[in-house]
Amino acid sequence: MGVTSIRHTGFTVSNLERSLEFYRDRLGMKVVAQQLGTAEYLSTMTRFQNVQIKFALLAVEGHPEHVLELLEYVSHPGEPQELATNCPGNGHLCFQVEDMWETYERLKSEGVRFKSEPVGVTAGVNTGAYAVYLWDPDGFTLELVQPPAALKR
Repeated sequence: MGVTSIRHTGFTVSNLERSLEFYRDRLGMKVVAQQLGTAEYLSTMTRFQNVQIKFALLAVEGHPEHVLELLEYVSHPGEPQELATNCPGNGHLCFQVEDMWETYERLKSEGVRFKSEPVGVTAGVNTGAYAVYLWDPDGFTLELVQPPAALKR
């Protein structure tokens, strides 16, 4: 049997509290769970002996089917990687918004860094939508999309 659903997306962060402030307080996600992971299976899975990882699970309110997992490696911190969107191995996480311009202006006024202003999508399956890329505190690319009325889900 193959894959049946997407359970979560995980980002390794340098400072869990700073990332929680961003995802919880700026983007409005809800913390579902938070813990310090020290169990032996984590060492086996990560191949880091005696690993200690701070975890937080967040979800968009009303949409618990996809969770964002933030991980801070307390015992084995790594160095930041190149996160440009054109580098193989990198990805981005997209959030749907109701009002692109209100969300953009609010986040910008709170110091969130954007790659550009929102742009209108002029071709393809999302024609009529608005989209913009931004960065989280560790440089992960995020996308905000306001779909046209016909594509809202």
